[in-house]
Amino acid sequence: MKNEYPYNEFLPITAAECEARGWDAPDFVYVTGDAYVDHPSFGVAIISRVLESSGFRVAILAQPGCESGDDFRRFGKPKLGFLVTGGNIDSMVAHFTSDKKRRKYDYFSPGGKPGLRPDRAVITYCNRIRESYKDVPIIIGGLEASLRRFAHYDYWSDRVRRGILLDSRADIISYGMGEKSVPEIAKLLEKGVPVRKIRSVRGTAYLQKASEPQPEGTVFAGEFDDIVSDKAKYARAFKIQYDAMDSITGYPVAEGYKDRVLIQNPPSPPLSREELDRVYSLPYTRRYHPSYETDGGIPALTEVKFSVTHNRGCFGACSFCSIAYNQGREVRSRSIESVLDEIRLLTLMPDFKGYIHDIGGPTANFRYPSCSKQLTDGLCKNRRCLTPKPCKNLIADESEYCELLSRAEKIDGIKAVFIRSGIRYDYMLLDKKSGFFRKLVSDHVSGQLKVAPEHCSPQVLGLMGKPPIEVYEKFKDEYFRLCAECGKEQYLVPYLMSSHPGSTEKDAQILHEYIKTWGYDPEQVQDFYPTPGTASTCMFWTGLDPFTGKPVYVPRSPEEKRTQKKLLHVERKNHRTKKDHN
Repeated sequence: MKNEYPYNEFLPITAAECEARGWDAPDFVYVTGDAYVDHPSFGVAIISRVLESSGFRVAILAQPGCESGDDFRRFGKPKLGFLVTGGNIDSMVAHFTSDKKRRKYDYFSPGGKPGLRPDRAVITYCNRIRESYKDVPIIIGGLEASLRRFAHYDYWSDRVRRGILLDSRADIISYGMGEKSVPEIAKLLEKGVPVRKIRSVRGTAYLQKASEPQPEGTVFAGEFDDIVSDKAKYARAFKIQYDAMDSITGYPVAEGYKDRVLIQNPPSPPLSREELDRVYSLPYTRRYHPSYETDGGIPALTEVKFSVTHNRGCFGACSFCSIAYNQGREVRSRSIESVLDEIRLLTLMPDFKGYIHDIGGPTANFRYPSCSKQLTDGLCKNRRCLTPKPCKNLIADESEYCELLSRAEKIDGIKAVFIRSGIRYDYMLLDKKSGFFRKLVSDHVSGQLKVAPEHCSPQVLGLMGKPPIEVYEKFKDEYFRLCAECGKEQYLVPYLMSSHPGSTEKDAQILHEYIKTWGYDPEQVQDFYPTPGTASTCMFWTGLDPFTGKPVYVPRSPEEKRTQKKLLHVERKNHRTKKDHN
């Protein structure tokens, strides 16, 4: 008899469902700006299941109405507190394009319907909670809260806003990945520790009186008033915060708000392989809640439903990416058996067609820290592992990833395994032994491979933290050579970015001429989007490179940004042939 998929229960979304479980009240009400999807690609699913596995009762309040506090009183007052997140992405990014036009589609809402979460969702949700329950503990987390934990440039209002704890009136931020910090907070609350006394949990930030002693080793990033008024001080503060994001060498960081001080504890250590395996073995339903069925489901689940995350962290450290500031640069991965167990589970789902869409993560071909030194001494300050040149200590070895892919494609019911997460092609070129490049081309490209050279100007690439364009050319030549050897007609889809800090109109023109040598019009062109928590956004606001202090040219006006983006299109026809790509 064929095994059947184990249909696990969703967590309660109504008071009646709590009562059906015999709960007098939930321990936590988890408020999210996304629809409720119980899949390990969604932060709410992971944290709620981790808490459940630790014995806590969690109810989900997804996309509550904010006209009043009625929805926030749906479950009554929770025993321990509210958890609040804006969702898988920042609510302002979910609502607005890079040119500040309101989006007409929300991938994380039923049927893609927009407008089901407020702008600045975390702040709005927390204030509605405070209106309903003045003394209830509120713990905020997720990308929106994590990246706004300090004073931050807000692109949509074009000003520097205070750390989100002040405007939200929440008690604690669990920043980064919360599988360690949130259960630790929960256990302290369960023991009766007042929320304002919880100050030693790693991976958290909180407010205290300026007169109170600060943790030993605290580095002061500056007073908010100074950070707002002096862009050099803003850049310096960002550098202090960025350098603190290491679990071994990290330190407490303080930011002043006159009579109060924001304190950030050092980050939580990354989960070990065994801990990651446990997190991904929890009883997720891997579905959106059935209440969304009549609305057409949740679009964001479609791409990830049959995808598997095998790693976390990224030592690539691109300047425009927030992973280094949130998830961290320390790479960790799941065991091969853990990933294979998840794939076997996916094959039991009734709508599985035999294709694994991705075995990836922030960067698909990373499985371990970039060097052994990181495990004892932490990450290097003032340098990247891969750029401008690869570090001599870098270990480029994709053999375990090759083994994982080989074993995955042999599982009964699997027709093909694809890789759609980002690939660091510069790292791949350094690996001379594993044969990953050939295996990728031969077995794991679904017609086209998306890669991210981003630009061709040396100065722009340097500020981006990307390798020289000659590295991409070397990769491109090898890719098509291997395609020919394998008898595959496959394509490259390069991602390009316009108007990144450092890009003058001359740089954009150079890129325009460079693209013309490809002989096709690139499809994947995006305008730089200044979002909280990235080094590139710091450059955009300050006109300074926070790592060197040197001035950076910034294309700011809508007219110049439109011009640069237009230059990345060269009006070619037929860009889908092998000849065009080679």
